[in-house]
Amino acid sequence: MDLQEHVLWLSRQPRVQDIWRYLDKVLADILASAVLIQQIPAPTFRELVRANHVLSCFGSCGLVDTGIDSLYNVYGRLPGQDPSAPALLISAHTDTVFPEGTDLALRHENGSRIAGPGIADNSLGVAALVATADIMRQFRIEPERDIWFLANSREEGLGDLGGIRAFYEQHGHRLGRAIVVEGLTLGRIYHRGIAVRRLHVATYAEGGHSWQQFGRPSAIHHLLLLGARLVQLKPPEKPRTTYNIGIIQGGQSVNSLATSASFYMDLRSEDPQTLRELETTVREIIASESDRVEGIDVTVDVVGDRPSGGIGADHELVRGAAAALRAVDLDCQLQAGSTDANLLLDRGLPAVTIGLTTGGNTHRVDEYINTEPLVKGMRQLILLALAGAGWEPPSEEL
Repeated sequence: MDLQEHVLWLSRQPRVQDIWRYLDKVLADILASAVLIQQIPAPTFRELVRANHVLSCFGSCGLVDTGIDSLYNVYGRLPGQDPSAPALLISAHTDTVFPEGTDLALRHENGSRIAGPGIADNSLGVAALVATADIMRQFRIEPERDIWFLANSREEGLGDLGGIRAFYEQHGHRLGRAIVVEGLTLGRIYHRGIAVRRLHVATYAEGGHSWQQFGRPSAIHHLLLLGARLVQLKPPEKPRTTYNIGIIQGGQSVNSLATSASFYMDLRSEDPQTLRELETTVREIIASESDRVEGIDVTVDVVGDRPSGGIGADHELVRGAAAALRAVDLDCQLQAGSTDANLLLDRGLPAVTIGLTTGGNTHRVDEYINTEPLVKGMRQLILLALAGAGWEPPSEEL
């Protein structure tokens, strides 16, 4: 049977119904695990402490070949009956957008919502990854093919998908398909990657005293002029294309003409060619404005390049993911997104990104998850994982 049929068939099996009943009992434990993970700071490039926690969890789940690599990726394998068959990868990123020192206090609201930095993106995803591995241990699941569990680093910000990239370079030849897990967006299946380019624009000047050398070029003044021009850009709505200036740095004192300043700019589009055209326009504006000013040097460096790629709506993995949602009485939306799956899709590995619950305010300190839909989110993840790894209950259980 194909993957879609396999998902629907599994959803009716008594052994899977046993898993659902067990899941109902441990749902509070999964949420507690997400809270514990969220309380461990994990800014991009500083995921080691959280990684060590996940490694301990993987060991308790009975995974083999566990470890942490030099980029703080945490991995483990559930052996399949046929180790030569292309493996299933299930991944969730450990890093957050919040810098060290962020107050990670959580708020529990009305018994059905948890709010706080990183709880949605992606502490819940990592907790679900661990829970899925543990459920497979509890029910002695022996899949047809290996399942690799990966809690990867460097998904956010300037991480540039470095974690998933490193894991794929090491293990990609073993893989046949992948499921990327995010905390939110339950009901959506991302099967196409949005192309992303990230630029570091830096300005340099001689500087001086704000009073004595007034009128000389200032790196900050020029950077502000560039930003003012760039935010007037009107990218096309179709294909959807966006930009954002997310970080501004520079200057040494309020009464100094700045010698250096910079900003980071994020460019995105559903269409790679449109993205290239937007980047060209950005560079032309920067060059044109800078050529008019004496005493200013400007550099533009690429600091992030998320590839695009995708699989069709009729691909068996997409249809299987949609079937998993239908099996738990949820509607399905097929969309493009920017996740770790971008790298996998670009490399030719069929991959989908799925969510676990609903919520909002992603990348804000008040981001939140709704706890009630999580049971359906976990069910669809487990269904897709079991079918994706080719598992069938032993014949005596059918």
